[in-house]
Amino acid sequence: MQIKSGNGSIEEMTNLSKDLIAKLNDQFVVNPLKQGIVQESADGTVKYLFELPDGMLIETVLIRQHYVLSVCVTTQVGCNIGCTFCASGLIKKQRDLNNGEIVAQIMLVQKYFDERGQDERVSHIVVMGISEPFDNYNNVLNFVCTINDDKGMAIGARHITVSTSGLAHKIRDFADEGVQVNLAVSLHAPNNELRSSTMKINRAFPIEKLFAAIEYYIETTNRRVTFEYIMLNEVNDGVEQALELAELLKNIKKLSYVNLISYNPVSEHDQYSRSPKERVLAFYDTLKRKGVNCVVRQEHGTDSDAACGQLRSNTMKRDRQKAVAAVNP
Repeated sequence: MQIKSGNGSIEEMTNLSKDLIAKLNDQFVVNPLKQGIVQESADGTVKYLFELPDGMLIETVLIRQHYVLSVCVTTQVGCNIGCTFCASGLIKKQRDLNNGEIVAQIMLVQKYFDERGQDERVSHIVVMGISEPFDNYNNVLNFVCTINDDKGMAIGARHITVSTSGLAHKIRDFADEGVQVNLAVSLHAPNNELRSSTMKINRAFPIEKLFAAIEYYIETTNRRVTFEYIMLNEVNDGVEQALELAELLKNIKKLSYVNLISYNPVSEHDQYSRSPKERVLAFYDTLKRKGVNCVVRQEHGTDSDAACGQLRSNTMKRDRQKAVAAVNP
């Protein structure tokens, strides 16, 4: 039985007997998610708010890039990493998503296009939504295997990227899995003092321990690592920090890549703002002069709750306000 066939319910599997359909209905759920809010941006980015069987909410994002349809999936309800600039951590981790709940996000995004008669297929997956994927390691690995399998969604391993904020021991485990999936590391700072002040995960896995694991990953897999770097105005975006970053990457320059990302402001974190264009370009130019592979990432979905976790957070905030208003009219 293939999940890529797009059946929305077990009853739609007309090649099965009624008895088998009854047994399957008794033991399995085809789709554990309910579609809530859908926001489509002018650039074609689509943000989905899904409801889980227990009523909790998650976000999924579809990003259009030329001929690529990339889906960013969530792997946990809430996040405990506690980055001081991020909307995802505004709600602490409630639970892990299971394999089926992660896969269902892609199936519903594909269904969204199928129902509109759009002949487009999801081609790339990034595991970078709300949460720390390596904190839900086994379910994420099962998810990767499911969507990569020919009887799953047959999405090529090299079209799948898993991101981590820096769980060094899990990076080593991932290196030993032997999968061809891409690895991205949310770095956001080139030294321990700055990184610990914005990402508390660095206190447990400081840069020295993190980069030892990254070097092990590269030696084991011979695969490139992408470093995500959100540009925070006058926090981590100076030429001094660019030089530090280039020094940090000097031993792995050939197999590393830096993705410079514009910050999407979060009202709860108003101490941060996005770096102006001239500071981003100065940072980029410094890295390039030092031989570091880097790019300034194209922005997507800036007109629709752009920051990761913002749609869910804003929806929950509005629901709370309505509840308070109902009690206190």
